[in-house]
Amino acid sequence: MTIILNGAALTVEKLVAIARFNEKVELAPEALERIKVCRAMLEQKLANKEVMYGTNTGIGEFSETMLSDEQVKEFQRYLVYNHAAGIGDPAPIEHVRAALAGRINVHAHGNSGCRPEITLTLVEMLNKGVTPVVCQKGSVGASGDLAPMAQAALLLMGEGEAFYNGEQLAGAEAMRRAGIEVPGLQARDGLATINGSNLLTAMSALHIYDMERFLKQAEIAAAMSIEALLGNMKPYNTKLHELRGFSGAITSAKNIARMVEGSDLTTGKMKTKVQDAYSMRSTPQVVGAARDAIAYARTQVEIELNGVGDNPIFIPEQNLTLTGANFQGSPVALPMDMAGIAITMICVLSERRLNRLTNPALSQGLPDFLAHEPGFYSGLMLSQYTADHLIVEQRILSAPASIQSIPAAADQEDFVSMGMNTALKNGQILDNAYGVLGIEFMAAAQALDFREFTAGKGSLKAHEVIRKHVDHLEVDRPLYNDHNKMKALVKSGEILEEVEKAIGKLG
Repeated sequence: MTIILNGAALTVEKLVAIARFNEKVELAPEALERIKVCRAMLEQKLANKEVMYGTNTGIGEFSETMLSDEQVKEFQRYLVYNHAAGIGDPAPIEHVRAALAGRINVHAHGNSGCRPEITLTLVEMLNKGVTPVVCQKGSVGASGDLAPMAQAALLLMGEGEAFYNGEQLAGAEAMRRAGIEVPGLQARDGLATINGSNLLTAMSALHIYDMERFLKQAEIAAAMSIEALLGNMKPYNTKLHELRGFSGAITSAKNIARMVEGSDLTTGKMKTKVQDAYSMRSTPQVVGAARDAIAYARTQVEIELNGVGDNPIFIPEQNLTLTGANFQGSPVALPMDMAGIAITMICVLSERRLNRLTNPALSQGLPDFLAHEPGFYSGLMLSQYTADHLIVEQRILSAPASIQSIPAAADQEDFVSMGMNTALKNGQILDNAYGVLGIEFMAAAQALDFREFTAGKGSLKAHEVIRKHVDHLEVDRPLYNDHNKMKALVKSGEILEEVEKAIGKLG
């Protein structure tokens, strides 16, 4: 179903559909009209020689330099050239597609001053599968993601490179094959394409989507481990969490309680401890805190997706040009730093439950390291090593980027968000998180195999899915294949999808 971009209704889910699943987009008719009205105002101001940053002046430290009429015509070309200064491997196609969609949504407000042809060309590029090749690194997340967005803007001049139908091509060739006319750049067009934190925001939106699904899987894994460790089920009574009042914890407790419905542990027939360790009974509070942090990050990301992130900003109804810093990435970088920390925290909790499953002093009678012949076989002893490695890396990556500003442009840009660093490291944190949780899932399934009681309906379904991918560990074998399979399984979301089919949607 085509997604209408009108500047006001772009959600995380819609962006995922566009970026990941190639959903078609359309610029709302009223948005196109706003763009035309704004462009007419800008052209009148140009004719009147009104000073407008980045249009008839230089940029950054050169903002006081006035351009001649002839320079105005050529300036956007060189602006894009000198800002296309990134480095490193190409960003994933889904990240760049999401950034283009976000930029179209900025233009849709009718405050950016570019020609309609620029926005409509970006729409065509999305719909016809032409994705600019964009270096991952080089943005400081203020004045927008200038370096990567400038690489995208090169295609508007028939330059740069692009991915098209699985090939990496010269930009002009990709546009030709797709049947897209190259619009060229006139006054303001280049800066209106690059001057916003669109790539870091796009990446953050995709990460939010993945983080939310990860947290649900963390609750599934927790429920399996808690059952395998003969946990006391009172800490997952929703009433306990309602009395405190944190919405994330309430949701988390409900999800875990639903997972264990039907378990022999819920009937009172089986003896359990009066109180379990924190890594078990604190799970709703800890996962809940992560849920609340990521929910806040989602609100900030969606505000940015639907806001006017540009400079200068033109207000046709008041015939006004405002310069400012709506490109500043800090409103997204700060909450996304917290979101990355939240995912690392959940992985630390996961590893502590893994430790209890494998540690004979803590495992409630499970075989040492979940091995069939402990001492001869080592079972999952080394799986914990792998999880520990991943978590240490996550902890290093969890240092916030949003406080790491280094001044640029001769101190004209003397505070920058470093939000692209936040986005890049969050991708790495998530990648490690899939591995950590996959190992807990593997250990929990192994542990439940040793138990002689009926587990909850949700735990049984998760166990069933895991066993489609990784066999029970009867005798020791190289575990790297199992680890990688489990990491891929968590990333795919198959466990979550199958559990939700069995017990209904989790909160």
